[in-house]
Amino acid sequence: MFSTMLVPTDGSAGAEATIGHAIEFARTYGAAVHTLYVVDTGAEPAGIAGSDREELYAPSERRGREATIRITDRAADADLTAAREVREGVPHQEILAYTDEHDVDLIVMGTHGRTGADRARLGSTTERVLTLADVPVLSVRLGDDRETAAAGPYEQVVIPTDGSDVAERAAETALDVAEKYDADVHVVYVVDPMPYDLEDTSRSIIGSLKEGGRKATETIETMARDRDLSVTTAVRRGEPTAELLEAASAVDADLVAMGTRGRTVGTGRLLGSTTARVVRRSSIPVLTVG
Repeated sequence: MFSTMLVPTDGSAGAEATIGHAIEFARTYGAAVHTLYVVDTGAEPAGIAGSDREELYAPSERRGREATIRITDRAADADLTAAREVREGVPHQEILAYTDEHDVDLIVMGTHGRTGADRARLGSTTERVLTLADVPVLSVRLGDDRETAAAGPYEQVVIPTDGSDVAERAAETALDVAEKYDADVHVVYVVDPMPYDLEDTSRSIIGSLKEGGRKATETIETMARDRDLSVTTAVRRGEPTAELLEAASAVDADLVAMGTRGRTVGTGRLLGSTTARVVRRSSIPVLTVG
């Protein structure tokens, strides 16, 4: 399923946390590892050219070379095919362009965990890649030091579902990963009572939602059993992000895999709010599939 992986990097110490997961997936799938550093010229001062422009971006280009070499060296140490490139442009646009040009089928990138109302969004590059990428994205929580986050094996995989086609597509990818690692699969559906007045919500409405959840989880359960995977299902009730993270914690999950639920608004797509919150808050990698 995955033959070419891309690891975008910004050269920061915390970004090293993504490398171990990329190497782990690449070893398992026999995939090539590509790494890309983008010198951000999106806010380039007007009128700059020639030697002034070269002087402005030289430190970033040097940082990019060093960062990409570190990753290709790690890949080479693991006997993996590796390639690197430093580009100029708008980071998310260059990441997506490189993905198309090199037939990348998995992007592995870091994301900072954020809390508080003033940090309600993911980093702009990560969010745009998650929203716009046509291939799965593995998001890895960045650390605050130089230690590489533990990567694999992925023995416990949580697959949230809402019964949508997007969720089923994400489940197919997640089950492929689970099959590769002979992992236990845990399918979770969350009944969110918040759109309703809790005082007036009838038992019939909640019952109907739970029944829909049972059907959604049973669909993916059947898909997992067809692959001879061990699988459990659960229908929970509460705030979706909190319930999904609690479900992952309860089984000591190594990976969460879910759909992005991108939806068209004007000319753009938005990342589903639950997916964005899970990616932002999860301490374990999250595999998103559009």
